[in-house]
Amino acid sequence: QVQMVESGGGLVQAGGSLRLSCAASGTIVYINAMGWYRQTPGKRRELVATITSDGTTNYADSVKGRFTISRDYAKNTVYLQMNSLKPEDTAVYYCNADRLYSGTHVDDYWGQGTQVTVSS
Repeated sequence: QVQMVESGGGLVQAGGSLRLSCAASGTIVYINAMGWYRQTPGKRRELVATITSDGTTNYADSVKGRFTISRDYAKNTVYLQMNSLKPEDTAVYYCNADRLYSGTHVDDYWGQGTQVTVSS
């Protein structure tokens, strides 16, 4: 069974930095893309950044130039380096594995979410 375990959230002052990590474990043959999404109460989950199997990255306009996504393919781990944080970045951050092939089937997987709070 595949699991996605996140770490690295917390409380930080505006202008500060945090690094999120998410490791996928279990029987994994291939992952198409990994990414980070975030959600605040009453709003839909929104894309923050994604990285594909060939290293192509995509960012939400609101985080471009401040956040960097990276991926360790050997460890099935995705990272999100968040710099120059703003109070509006406050949210629960979820990692995602898009089209993960476990050897028997293909599915999407989500982490449990990690809270990021940026104080002004």
